[in-house]
Amino acid sequence: MGFIGFWRGYFAGRAAPLGQVPVDVVTAVFYNFSTERVGKAVPAIWDVATPDEMIQVRRDTAVAALRGYGLSDATPGLAEAAELAGHAARSAPPDGRPLFAANLALPWPDTPLAALWHAATLLREHRGDGHVAILVAEGIGGRESNVFHVAAGAVPADFIKHSRDYSDDEWDACMQSLGDRGLVTPTGTLTDAGRALKDHIELRTDALALSALSGLDDEAVERLFRALTPITRQVIAGGDLPVATPMALRRDELDDESARLTV
Repeated sequence: MGFIGFWRGYFAGRAAPLGQVPVDVVTAVFYNFSTERVGKAVPAIWDVATPDEMIQVRRDTAVAALRGYGLSDATPGLAEAAELAGHAARSAPPDGRPLFAANLALPWPDTPLAALWHAATLLREHRGDGHVAILVAEGIGGRESNVFHVAAGAVPADFIKHSRDYSDDEWDACMQSLGDRGLVTPTGTLTDAGRALKDHIELRTDALALSALSGLDDEAVERLFRALTPITRQVIAGGDLPVATPMALRRDELDDESARLTV
């Protein structure tokens, strides 16, 4: 597409459904990036490609990548996963979820592989928007949320400092702010109060995300997990997805295909 560096492509691809909105809007919706980081990409990215062009390109390249892992519309379970995930995504409540709603307004793909990727994108943004709402409600700012995540032991500090552009001064200021509220110790770990708040935020995020499954009964949820888990394993086996991510995804949860509805 002509984007220079990873981040311009990232912001173009993820922000495209919002249209050509100002830097401050993208910063607010994405939540944990600095305005300076976003400003290095927005609005210059739209001189390279329009939002509509980027939406089409990200879908085409996502499908091409998935095909590169050996997936196709005929892969066993894929059409069922696309149908069930799509039904869940279209049934999920959009209230207070700007990125989800922006993606939901896009035309629905007409092939199973593209439809599955689109549904997964919707469910990802639905959960992310809910997570931001909980952080806001609990008074954890966007830049603080990364530091809080590190203090919980979820991801290494150096990884987040680099991927989310922190100077030492900004990092220390966030740590000081969290410490003043009794959430983080002087050594950078969570206090008991901090751990309780972190657990609350994650549990509430999970609870809000469950609303995305409200359009499926329990049997359909189990079918979705049974269909989707082998596909996910196949993608991960391709070796392109990093083990460490800012979201601290857990690959050990792919050991079985159950939705664990009774846990």
